[in-house]
Amino acid sequence: MTKPDPVPPLPSASVVVVREGETHPELLMIKRRAGDAFGDSHAFPGGVVDHDESDAHGRIDGTTADEANAVLGIDGDGLDYFSAAIRELFEETGILLARSEDGAWARVTPGLQALRDEVDKGRLRWSQFLEDHGLRLACDALHYFAHWETPLVAPRRWSTRFFLAPLPPAQEASQSGTEVTELAWLTADAALDKARAGSIKLPFPTTRNLRNMAEFATVAELLDWADSRHDQGITRLCPVRVGQGKASKWTVWGDPDYPHSEPR
Repeated sequence: MTKPDPVPPLPSASVVVVREGETHPELLMIKRRAGDAFGDSHAFPGGVVDHDESDAHGRIDGTTADEANAVLGIDGDGLDYFSAAIRELFEETGILLARSEDGAWARVTPGLQALRDEVDKGRLRWSQFLEDHGLRLACDALHYFAHWETPLVAPRRWSTRFFLAPLPPAQEASQSGTEVTELAWLTADAALDKARAGSIKLPFPTTRNLRNMAEFATVAELLDWADSRHDQGITRLCPVRVGQGKASKWTVWGDPDYPHSEPR
């Protein structure tokens, strides 16, 4: 029997917000409600690129369409990923990577917070929200560092671009709505320790990203690492299952037991 073709992956974006911690940077993680994609697991804020992200292109600072395409290694629509990353972060955590017309970081007032669900539910267009409040997306705050794609065998698939971003001044994360059930600031090592102890669950890409970030002692080091990743060239990683039974595990391009000669 011929295997069915893989489901096309949905373009999506995720943001790892970082702040200085006592010994290592702390990363903002969310836990989504059970039943959602990666539900009941701790992961980074993010979601699918909306069809109308391009409406917000006129409210973007810090990069151009050509620069965004070059950074992501695609032919077009690169700015859509930057817009989606900032929008999803705001909807899920209340953190807004945006500046006012005079260049100052956005003040996330109770009035702005109250509009999160309106944007999330599609009752208020993202571009209209930005225009109404004189906000411009701070795309220069996003540092692209990874590209993960859901395994080919999965019934639902995403092609996700991961960005790092420092926490803007005078902003705090907060929950809203029912999709996100928990927010947590954790160092990479602390998150991995909790997963090993069984107190939290981590998706495979999250685990691998955390391992990569665990060695850095400051936010500046993390951002430099992200920028170096881009300079070296970022490979799309699509996990493949190897082994049988309890010995089976996920593996990606670059692992010694990856079964293919090229990235999938």
